[in-house]
Order: sequence, then structure tokens, then C-alpha cells
Amino acid sequence: MKVLTPETEADLAQAIVQANSPLRIIGGGTRGIGTGVGEALSTAGLSGVTLYEPGALTLVVKAGTPLAEIEAALAAEGQSLPFEPMDHRALMGTTGVPTIGGVVACNVSGPRRIASGACRDFMLGVRFVDGSGRVLKNGGRVMKNVTGYDLVRLMTGSFGTLGVLTEVALKVLPAPRASATLAVEGMEPERAVAALSRALGSPFEVSGAAHVAADAGRTLIRLEGFEASVAYRADEMRRLLAEFGAWETVEDAAEVWRDIRDVTHFGPDGDVWRISARPTEGPALAARVPEAEVVFDWGGGLIWLCVPEGTDVRARLGMFGGHATLVRAAPETKARLGAFHPGAAPVAALEAGLRAKFDPRGLFNPGLMAPVQSYGAGAA
Repeated sequence: MKVLTPETEADLAQAIVQANSPLRIIGGGTRGIGTGVGEALSTAGLSGVTLYEPGALTLVVKAGTPLAEIEAALAAEGQSLPFEPMDHRALMGTTGVPTIGGVVACNVSGPRRIASGACRDFMLGVRFVDGSGRVLKNGGRVMKNVTGYDLVRLMTGSFGTLGVLTEVALKVLPAPRASATLAVEGMEPERAVAALSRALGSPFEVSGAAHVAADAGRTLIRLEGFEASVAYRADEMRRLLAEFGAWETVEDAAEVWRDIRDVTHFGPDGDVWRISARPTEGPALAARVPEAEVVFDWGGGLIWLCVPEGTDVRARLGMFGGHATLVRAAPETKARLGAFHPGAAPVAALEAGLRAKFDPRGLFNPGLMAPVQSYGAGAA
């Protein structure tokens, strides 16, 4: 399969101007969300750190830079990406190398989101090429520079439907000095989410709160910070949650949280859905799909379901205060159900207007976040 891989921003702009058919925008090709319409255009050739100032907690990097390269550079300075981005390869059965552009385009955020915020919250600036081949720059290199900040946030999580990222600027933070994970087994989801909610409502700064229903009903709480503070808060947390069971300390818990972050608990078979909802709704929503394997993250607000192929989970859930994304399924299932939750009419109209503004020819990832449009000049 031919993949366009421009190595400069100018080459990327020219490729977009010369395109006479839709383009499927990819970074490292590891996420595989959507129906995959169009010729593949990869940002992997746009790689390298443009600016890294550890003292200013600022990183500017080209969109195709491998995530592992960035994490290694940050670790050498005792810093990290605070939103703990997920690696989709185990879940999706894909190969390739995750890139920072893919992380930003999909607003990928892991278990630490409940404490630190999402990828979008750490974005300072972007450069991207729109559907007319224009190179646009928005934002700055420090959080105080909010010029065009809304557009920076808009591009984060747009899944390559408004433009192709070429460079991103992010705020980074010091990596946690110490960590402790407490776990208890045997709770049903309702009781587990109640325990997680109490932990998150405490003053003890929880940075991970998950429940793996398929793993003997294992409930996990993570605390991070300075060693003395972590030890004190872990003792207080045990006392606070004593009625929910005897909380044991998990040794070498980094792998446990990687498994939760990357959702490695599911096998290769079945469709996988990602449900975002209020934590108090989580157990009841999961109960509407009783055959599913379930992992709760974000204190119950993020629900991963693995279900038999072809299951229409949205129909099973009905109306609720959140959204359901079909992450892994056969192409025909994604074509039938759509990857993303249908939006309300006013929101859909706003999204269509934005796509018409930034991608007037309908080039970028057609059909991914809206019905497939006919290609051509002026297509909305």
C-alpha cells in the first residue's frame, strides 16, 4: 500500500495542494480508529525535537517524532508527559511507532488524567497545514500566551479532520519521585466505584483509580509524589477505605498501570468500545451489556467494553450523559455503526462548518467523525 511520507512541512503542503482524492491522515499507524478511507498520508517523516527547555517546562517537537524518543529525552531530565498517553498497539493488534502528532490529534490521555488533566490541557501551540495547503500557526511556547488558544485546543482531539499537524508545543512536568498502589479484590463494580469516588474526593491526591472487573474484581488506587508524602497518604487512604476491604500494597505496580493505560486485559477477539460517562453512571451502563468484559478507569468515568463482534453497544446503552466510541471492530461494523457517537444537531452543524472552513475540499479522513461526503471542490 502506497503511503505519502513528506519530510518537510513544505512538501506536506504541496502534497495536500496536489491531492485529487481523499487522504487518510496517520502518524505511526498504531491507532487504527475509523474506516480508513483515502490514500494514506503519514507525518512520520516530520520528526525531531525543535526546542526543549527543561527549566521552562516547555517542549516543542515535530508531529512525527516517536513518542518513545520524547519520553526518553524527558526522563533524562526527570520530567514526563503528565497526561500519560496510551499505547494502542496491544489493544488494536497494530505495529508501527506511536508519534506525538497522533497523541495530540486523538487527545490521548491515560490513568493520570484524573489528577493532571488531558493532553489538551498541556497544549501550548500548534503548526498545521489545512485543506487548502496553508501553513497555520497558533498559540505559543508558554501557557500565558493564549493568542488563538481555542484553535490549539480545537486541533487537539480533531483526529486529523481539520488539518495535518506538523509541530506541537507542550508543557511538561517533573516526573513523580515515588509511587504507591493500593489494591483490593472481590468487589462488584458498584461498590468498587463507590470506593474510588471516596478516594478521589479525599485530600490525598489520587493519580490513578481503576477497577478491572475481569481480574477477580480488582480495584486499584495510585498515589504519587515525594516518598514521605506518598507513605503518609497511603496509610491515611487505608484508614479512609477500611470498610471496603484490606488494601494491600502492589509491588512493581508500573506494569499494572501500563496494562490499565493500554487496556491489555482483552484478548484479540471481539469488538472494543470506549465509554465516557459520569462515574456514578458507569456500573449501571456496563450492566446493560452483561456479556462484556469490563475495565473501569478514571474512577469509573472511562469504561472499556469488549463485546461479541457486531454488537451495537450504543443501542444497548440507550440515552445517557456521555458518549460511546467504537475503537476496535471489523471494517464493516465500523461502517455500519460509525466510530464516533452521533452528536446533537447543533454540534454536528458546528463541526460541519469547521470542516468546511479548514478542509473545503473534504480531503482529510472523510467519514471518520461525520458521514462520508462526496469529494470535490467546495464539498462541506
